[in-house]
Amino acid sequence: MGKTADLTTVQKMTIDTLKKEGKTQKVIAKEVGCSQSSVSKHINREAKGRKRCGRKECTSKRDKRALERIVKQNRLKNVGEIHKEWTVAGVSASRSTTHRRMQDMGFSCRIPRVKPLLNKRQRQKRLAWAQDKKDWTAAEWSKVMFSDESKFCISFGNQGPRVWRKTGEAQNPRCLKSSVKFPQSVMVWGAMSSTAVGPLCFLRSRVNAAVYQEVLEHFMLPAADQLYGGDDFIFQHDLAPAHSAKSTSTWFKDHGIPLLDWPANSPDLNPIENLWGIVKRKMRDARPNNAEELKATIKATWALITPEECNRLVDSMPRRIAAAIQAKGAATKY
Repeated sequence: MGKTADLTTVQKMTIDTLKKEGKTQKVIAKEVGCSQSSVSKHINREAKGRKRCGRKECTSKRDKRALERIVKQNRLKNVGEIHKEWTVAGVSASRSTTHRRMQDMGFSCRIPRVKPLLNKRQRQKRLAWAQDKKDWTAAEWSKVMFSDESKFCISFGNQGPRVWRKTGEAQNPRCLKSSVKFPQSVMVWGAMSSTAVGPLCFLRSRVNAAVYQEVLEHFMLPAADQLYGGDDFIFQHDLAPAHSAKSTSTWFKDHGIPLLDWPANSPDLNPIENLWGIVKRKMRDARPNNAEELKATIKATWALITPEECNRLVDSMPRRIAAAIQAKGAATKY
């Protein structure tokens, strides 16, 4: 007996004709020479005006519009809060139905991007800075050494990996995630050019002007030799108090190192911020047990940064500036 997919055009036409004559599926199958299930499937496929299978949706278009308004009013609410507000509006639906309707609308739960909060004066200065640098070429940006500090924690917050488990396995040691109230962390200073990264400096204390100048002396200068050799370069850092202190400005003047003017509160314009993100993503599966193991993991991951990654990030500067101009000085997606 042939399957539905094996039925020939002639067999299908014969089934349709016999069906119109009022023959039973058993008789049709015998005359055509196929199984009764094949006849049944073919007839069902050809049937027109069939009602939709499954339960009827319990929510109307009006209900869905109300749900979309609730979601857009506060995008930081969880599904439980949205479901409660939707049912208060008079909709009878389960929490899972609420979640499905949100997914049908195209909403997905994601970690929100972080953007700096800028006041009007800062936006104006960012816009003026971007307009001043809009004609810089990739070759000019390749002469800039970008620098920044970043904090690394042993625990990377509550957005870590998920776990697959069955009912009753919640307390299984293999299904638990370790947590501490005050996770150990380290602060790291680093620098990069369009070709490579410089040596890292692990900061042991609060960074004031004196500490920062020691970092410059023992880590930035060697990084400059490593990245630029004897060629000229421009140093970039943000406007942190230790960076903008008078004694720090004097240090740069004494060493003959030009500084790139930099707008306040603008991490989105600094490609090394993206580099820190790359390092932290690569460390996502690491499980250091203490600060020393964390430092070793950071060093090993930093050493894996390729020249291509550095070049791609620095080459993004014209796009970052164009985005800042288009946003009229507001924070951008970078």
